[in-house]
Amino acid sequence: MNRLFTNCLSNFRSPITLLILALSLSACAGSGRLRYETPEEAYDKGLAEFEEGDFEKATEYLQGAFDFGRTHQWAADSQLLLARSYRANEEYLLAANEYTRFTQIYRSDPRVADAEYELALTYFDRSPRYELDQTDTERAIVQFQLFISRYSDSSLIQDAQNRITELRGKLARKQFHTAELYERREAYNAAAVSYEAVFDRYYDTDMADDALLGAMNAYLEYARLSVRDRQLERLRLAEINYDRLIQIFPDSPLLKQAEELYADIQQLMGDGPSTSRS
Repeated sequence: MNRLFTNCLSNFRSPITLLILALSLSACAGSGRLRYETPEEAYDKGLAEFEEGDFEKATEYLQGAFDFGRTHQWAADSQLLLARSYRANEEYLLAANEYTRFTQIYRSDPRVADAEYELALTYFDRSPRYELDQTDTERAIVQFQLFISRYSDSSLIQDAQNRITELRGKLARKQFHTAELYERREAYNAAAVSYEAVFDRYYDTDMADDALLGAMNAYLEYARLSVRDRQLERLRLAEINYDRLIQIFPDSPLLKQAEELYADIQQLMGDGPSTSRS
């Protein structure tokens, strides 16, 4: 592989004691340690490894730059590149810690805005499928919103807004999925409330009109299982969601389904005393 490896192998063929062999192996292993004499050298080697795509080795050199403290000429550069190396290596929590440290220690650095945006991206990268816990999704939204409020003239504002929209859509999908689960279990009241929560919280997402249709259907089914005195109240709630749907989303592809449900609601409202079970 290389001369160092060949020298190590030659030690195995020599008739030496186990102690000498151990020392030889230790010397061979030790020769692979990172070498740098100044913070500039550590940073330059970290940058070279970063550009080569060896992000793990880059982090080792960049951490080494801090052996010389965090106030030298290369400290800020090392700190920011360390965060970027961790993010490139998909070590997002470590990256978030280093971005945060950069913004706190080097507050006057002109790259703080970039660091704050990249901090938001680390949580965006960690945002999982909608079925899973969405803590990082919510953190990403908060970070993007902070960025927008602090740097309103940034060229990244539109991208930040687009990412917020994407993340809010994921949260809406999770809430919608919860409502669907309630509906499958015939827990229609809980389903209706959950569908309405999708609209109330995420009215600006693609799930908003689906949620109103879902609430209509859930209230209708809930009414069918209700005594007459409570039935009318629940049918009116279904009507309210129909009115919201047609007024707020007049071009929704769901209007035909909504109209069919509305006809069922009106028919049930006009029926005589209910023979329902509860």
